[in-house]
Amino acid sequence: MKHSVHSSQRLSVDRASLQSGATTKASGARFPKLFALGLAALAAGVLTHSAAEAQPLPWMNTALAPEERAALLVNAMTLAQKEQQLVGNQPEIVPELPQCKGARHVRGIAELAIPTLRITNGPVGIGQNDCVDPSVVGFAAFTDPSSAKATALPSAIALAASFDPAVAHEFGNVIGTEANNLALHVFEAPGVNMARIPVLGRNFEYFGEDPFLTGTMAVAETKAVQAKGVIAMAKHFAANEQETNRMTIQEIIDRRVLHEIYLLPFEMAVKDGDTASIMCSYNSVNGFQACENKELLTDVLRDQWGFKGYVQSDFFAVRSTAASMLAGLDHLMPFPQMITAPFTPVWSPAELNAALAAGQLHIADLDLALLRRYTQMFKMGIFERQPLVQTPIDFAAGGESARSIGVQSAVLLQNDNHVLPFDANSVKNVVVVGKATQVYAQQAVAGGVLVGKPMGAGGGSSDVVPNYTVSPVDGLKSVLAALGNTTATVTLITVKDDNSDLNAAQAAAAAADAVIVMAGTVAEEGADRASFVDSTGLSLTAFGDGLDWYVARPNALSTATSNAAANSNTVAMITGILGAASTTSKPMAAKTALVLKDNAGVAMDPKLLGAAGPAMLEVWFPGQEDGHIVADLLFGVRNPSGKLPVTFPKIGEGFLDWVKTDSSVYPGVKNAAGQPEVQYKEGLNIGYRWYDAKGVTPAFSFGHGLSYTTFSISKLEATPKKTDGTKPIMVQFFVENTGTRCGAEVPQVYLGLPTSIGEPPKRLVAFEKVWLNPGEKRKIQISIDPNATNHPLGYWESSTQKWVIAEGDYQVYVGNSATNILLNDSVTVRTPPGRSH
Repeated sequence: MKHSVHSSQRLSVDRASLQSGATTKASGARFPKLFALGLAALAAGVLTHSAAEAQPLPWMNTALAPEERAALLVNAMTLAQKEQQLVGNQPEIVPELPQCKGARHVRGIAELAIPTLRITNGPVGIGQNDCVDPSVVGFAAFTDPSSAKATALPSAIALAASFDPAVAHEFGNVIGTEANNLALHVFEAPGVNMARIPVLGRNFEYFGEDPFLTGTMAVAETKAVQAKGVIAMAKHFAANEQETNRMTIQEIIDRRVLHEIYLLPFEMAVKDGDTASIMCSYNSVNGFQACENKELLTDVLRDQWGFKGYVQSDFFAVRSTAASMLAGLDHLMPFPQMITAPFTPVWSPAELNAALAAGQLHIADLDLALLRRYTQMFKMGIFERQPLVQTPIDFAAGGESARSIGVQSAVLLQNDNHVLPFDANSVKNVVVVGKATQVYAQQAVAGGVLVGKPMGAGGGSSDVVPNYTVSPVDGLKSVLAALGNTTATVTLITVKDDNSDLNAAQAAAAAADAVIVMAGTVAEEGADRASFVDSTGLSLTAFGDGLDWYVARPNALSTATSNAAANSNTVAMITGILGAASTTSKPMAAKTALVLKDNAGVAMDPKLLGAAGPAMLEVWFPGQEDGHIVADLLFGVRNPSGKLPVTFPKIGEGFLDWVKTDSSVYPGVKNAAGQPEVQYKEGLNIGYRWYDAKGVTPAFSFGHGLSYTTFSISKLEATPKKTDGTKPIMVQFFVENTGTRCGAEVPQVYLGLPTSIGEPPKRLVAFEKVWLNPGEKRKIQISIDPNATNHPLGYWESSTQKWVIAEGDYQVYVGNSATNILLNDSVTVRTPPGRSH
C-alpha cells in the first residue's frame, strides 16, 4: 500500500524546520549517517508537495534499514506530531477500529503513514488489549470484561515449571498469533521480576526464584512473540518485587546483588532475546525512581548491555518530564498525567515545550526517543500491516496449546502411596472436594478469579477474557468419557469455612474410588498475600503463605478494617478427609489426591507430607483449560514432567519466617524522607540459595518434581579439569528411564563457586528436559560457556563494574532438584592476572 503526503502546508512547515535545523540539528550530531539521509531526501525533493503526490513516502521504502527509515520519518515530523507520538492517548474509539474503545494505543498519523500503535497487556495471554465495548466510560476502558476475547493460557510461573524453552516458545507463538488476529503490535511481557517474596501478588506472572531459569524462559518466549512481528516488552525494570506500596517503595539493593540476581534475566532478554522494548517500573531503586533512573536505563541497559530498543513506562509510573527522558525513557503510557497526587501532567505538550524553552530538553532528545521506537516498529513490519484489520482467533488451536502447556507445567509433588495416576477404567465414583468460598474446585482458575465471577473479571494485567472455560468437574467427566468410561459419576462437594458440614464430605470421600481435593492461593496485581495493621502497608500482621488465608479482593490491601483476611480452614478440611474411615478397599491416603492451584510456592503443613498425606499435584493457575489439564494428569493421559521454579517450605521454617523478624526486609519502613523503604538484606540468598545458606530443609525444593516413571542419572564427568576461564566446560552424564512409562526428567547442573568470593553454596547454570521411553538411556552433554549472558562462572565486582571470574575450584553438581544432588565433580580455574568476564 502506497502512502502520499496530502498537505502542502504541512510539508512546507516540515521542510522549513528541517532546513533551518530546528528539529534535527542536534539529532544529526548523534546520528550523522541517518541525518544525512534525511537531508538527501530533502535535496532530492521527495518531501515537496508535487513529488510526494507522485512517490511513496521515503520511509515506507522497505529496501532501507529500519534505522534509516526511522530517521527519515522523524526528520519529516513537526514538533506537535512528535509530542503526540511520545505518549498514549486518553481512552477513545480506536480510529481504525470503530468497534473498539481503547486505552492502550498511540493514535496514528495517516498523512505520515504512521499506524495507530496498539498495545496489549500480559503476560499470561492477550489480556487488557485496547478493545472494550464502545459504551464503556472512564477508567473502565483499561479493565472492563468486555475486552476482546483471547486464549487464557496457564500462568507464567506454570510455564517456568515446564523447565522447557520449547514450551515457552509455544506459549509465545500463541501470544504472537493472537496479537496479530486482534491487530495488536506490542505485548507487555514477559515479566521477569523475581519471586523474592513468596507472597508477592504477581508471582504467578513471573518465572520463579532463579534468575537463569527466568532469563531462559523469557528469551524463548520473546523470540517466539517477535517472530510474529509483535514487539515483546520485558518488565518491570527493575527490582519490582512487591505490590505493597509499589508506587512509592524505595528498594535498596547492593549493586552486586542487583546485577547477579535482579538484572540478570533482563540482561539475557536483551542480549539473547533481542527484546525490542523494556518497561520501567513504579518503584525506586537506590535513590532514583525507575523511570528516571539513568544508572538503569542508560548506564546499564544501553551502555553495558548494548540495548537498541526503546523503554516504555509502566502505566502512570512517570513523575517528571526532563529527568525521565534524559535518563532514557522513550515512551510514556497510558497518557501524560500522573495517577497520584498532585495529578499533574508530565509529558504533555505544555510540559515538553516548557522543558524545551528552559533548555532542560532539546529537540534531539525527543527525536532520539522516537527513533528508538520507530526503528523497532519498522523492524517488526508494523508500518506494513496497514490498514488495521482484526481476524478471527482460532480458539480451538489456542485451547489445544493451552492444554498442552498446562500438562507439561504441572509438578507431581508427592505420590508416596502410588495413588496417581487413578485407573480411569475402574473408577466408578469420583468425589471432588473444595471450599465453598474458594474457586479451586468450582471454576477454572486464573489470576484474581473468584467464586461466582467469570474468568476475565479479575487478574490485573493478566486479566484475559477467554472464549470458553473448562471447570474441574466438566474436565474430569470429559476425559473419563474420552477414555471409554462413560458411567463413572463425578460429584462436587463444597465445605464451609468453619468445616461445620465436613461430615458430608467425609462420608462421600470414604465411599469414593477416587478423592480429589482442590485448594490453593489466589493472587492478583495490586496487593500481596499479606495482612497489615492499616493502609500504610508498613506494619505486618500476617503472611498469607499457607492454604488457609484468603481475602474477598485479592487486588486490594488487607487490613483489619478493610478487605480483612479470612480463614478457610482448608488444611483442617484436608486432614479431616484423610482421617475418615474408608468404606472401600483402599485407605484414604491411598485414594486421595490434593490438587494445588497456586500463585507461587506455598508453606506446607507437615501433617500433609509423606505417606500419611495425600498425593499432591501442583498445577498453578491453569487458565481456561483447567479441568482438562488436571484430568489428563490425574488419569494418566499425560505423565507429569514439571519441576518447581520456587521453593515450598514447611510452615514455620521458611524464608518468610526470617523476614518476620525485620520489617525493613519486607514490607518496609519509612526512611528519613518519609518514603517506604525496603532493604534486600538477604543479599544473594534468594529462594533455594537462602535454604542452602541457612541449612534449612524445605518441604519441596526448587527443581523438585516426580513422574509416573523413575529415572537414574549416572557417570558425571566435567572437563577440562583445569581451565583459564575463557573456554567452555563440558559436563556430560547419562540419564536412564528405569520405570515402565515414557516420561521426562530434568537433570539440573549447579555450580558452586570458590568459597572465597562470598557466593551462595550453588547456582543453577544449566538444565535440559529429556524425554525417554522405558529402558531408554541417553548421554547428555551440556556446555557451560563462561562467556554466556548468564555469566555462569562470574560474579559482579562493584568496584570495577565488571563481571569477574575468580580463580579457584568450582564444584559441579548434577541432580534433579536443588537438594537432591546425585553427582558431583570439580574443575579448577586459573585466570591470567586482570582478566575479567
